[in-house]
Amino acid sequence: MIARTAAALFTVLAVDLAAGEALARRTEVSIHGDRFLINGRLTCEGRTWRGHRIEGLLFNSRMVQGVFDDLNQETRTRWAYPDTGCWDADRNTREFVASMDEWRRHGLLAFTLNLQGGCPHGYCREQPWHNSAFTPEGELRPEYTGRLQTILDRADELGMVVILGLFYFGQDQRLTDEAAVVRGVDEIIDWLFDHDYRNVLIEVNNECNVGYDHAILRPQRVHELIQRVQSARRGSRRLLVSTSYGGGTIPGENVVRCADFLLLHGNGVVDPKLITDMIRRTRRVAGYRPMPILFNEDDHFDFDKPQNNMLAATAEYCSWGFFDPGRNNYRDGYQCPPVNWGINTDRKRAFFRKIAEMTGMTQVDSRPATTATQGAAENDRPSRAQ
Repeated sequence: MIARTAAALFTVLAVDLAAGEALARRTEVSIHGDRFLINGRLTCEGRTWRGHRIEGLLFNSRMVQGVFDDLNQETRTRWAYPDTGCWDADRNTREFVASMDEWRRHGLLAFTLNLQGGCPHGYCREQPWHNSAFTPEGELRPEYTGRLQTILDRADELGMVVILGLFYFGQDQRLTDEAAVVRGVDEIIDWLFDHDYRNVLIEVNNECNVGYDHAILRPQRVHELIQRVQSARRGSRRLLVSTSYGGGTIPGENVVRCADFLLLHGNGVVDPKLITDMIRRTRRVAGYRPMPILFNEDDHFDFDKPQNNMLAATAEYCSWGFFDPGRNNYRDGYQCPPVNWGINTDRKRAFFRKIAEMTGMTQVDSRPATTATQGAAENDRPSRAQ
């Protein structure tokens, strides 16, 4: 009798705690037609800029290494912090979270994370490091989800949306087979539901048309995982989901027909007119209906010029995402560990200054970016981004 009473009490407490956690969530992303809403209101509600609609757009930045680690002892020394000589995954996440307030004050509403990161050298083909939130069998690694929870909780508090990528080419082979990939999808979606996150958009994989080992992550079949995520529900609620393609690539009909939003990449697209063309071609793909289109990776800048990729996207009512890879020097960029997550370089300041201007937020740092610094970085960019 005592045991049954104790079990019943535990169940009641568990339900109460779960309900309390649900009530505590502050941020929910949704879609209405081709517009994004946060907590039922259009993003940047009522805002226009130079005659272009801003409300309903989701400006974002690629910050995929927020939960990064390297399980390969032979390569993890590459990411050592200059002051300690060691890599520290928890420090990386702490510093990420410490910078989020500043991003938000500048008007940034969203950022992309990935559970298998991105190339930690910015652009690369061979990837010997081991960065994966999934075990070979597709189970979640608790140390990764612990770091992820820290970021998602803070994003929820700040009213920010997280575009959460699940897989990355060069790391998907860490999972043994297709069954492990499917299990990994199920486990992370269940985990998100268990924690009642409502501020998350799912990107099944980064650039599905670039070198994946598992067929279900390639363009011809990736829609199967999109539909799997859509079929997972808690009550009446489900997660919004899509996938992305390599720079300059238009989404396939199978993805357009089932995705909730469409992700484009502008890497390698040097002419803003081609950004315009990409968006218009995407809207002509069979199966397209009014739905948000957003770039969540573009390594072109020129924010001080009258024409650039960001402005071209905005003019077509398409959200745009900043990708600044960096140099593994704890200063430049947002992808090459150890990352300085602050707004600490001319290029970063130029982006955030432009976001503040377009969204109508107060600018925290108005120092101008130097064209010389931007130009030097442009010359260092390889022709193909990964």
